Amino acid sequence: MSVVVFDMDGTLTDTEAVWDQVRRGLAAEDGRPWPDGATQAMMGMSTQQWSAYLSDVIGLTGDAEECANRTIAGLEQRFRATGVPMLPGAVTAVRRMAGQWRLGVASSSPRVLIDTAIEQLGIADVIEVSSSTEELDGAGKPAPDVYLEVCRRLDADPRRSLAVEDSTNGIGAAKAAGMVVVAVPPHFNPPPAEVLRGVDAVLDSLTELSVELVQDLLAQR
Repeated sequence: MSVVVFDMDGTLTDTEAVWDQVRRGLAAEDGRPWPDGATQAMMGMSTQQWSAYLSDVIGLTGDAEECANRTIAGLEQRFRATGVPMLPGAVTAVRRMAGQWRLGVASSSPRVLIDTAIEQLGIADVIEVSSSTEELDGAGKPAPDVYLEVCRRLDADPRRSLAVEDSTNGIGAAKAAGMVVVAVPPHFNPPPAEVLRGVDAVLDSLTELSVELVQDLLAQR
């Protein structure tokens, strides 16, 4: 069976920049400089991985668990105040796909933020399965674990299923799982050209994610 699995941050929700702002704010609060490449390095990491990175590499005050708690609290505060920003066409695209396939979400966000985003986007009725990398022993993207777990729970063959991603690490995870990969490069830190050349389709926005396109891509497997 084929299914469609969406990434969350940067794919359905326009939150990658918010994550970066919150993390940089914590670094500034602790008097720590922001290293070159830190933002890109943490995209796709599991909670265990990025919180350790904040503690060990950037040098934020506290251990990894405290860094995770501070970051998640900052994000929850932002989302309560302003809502979860969604990307153009996200909800419509999800519902369009739900008319043909079972759907899942494979995200590096903590569980509480995944649930908040799904609720605020109003798509809980069509997202049958969601999985966070923090629930998989810290195996963050580009490891394939989170995509394989969603496919397993949907009783689907990942080699005949499709992932919608935005980031370099996310694309790597979906490809490592053997899935068809559609990339929707974000305005915030898009993947390099060589990464995008390795996917099955590159779209300008989710409004281009049509049933016909997905059917054609899956039929090539």
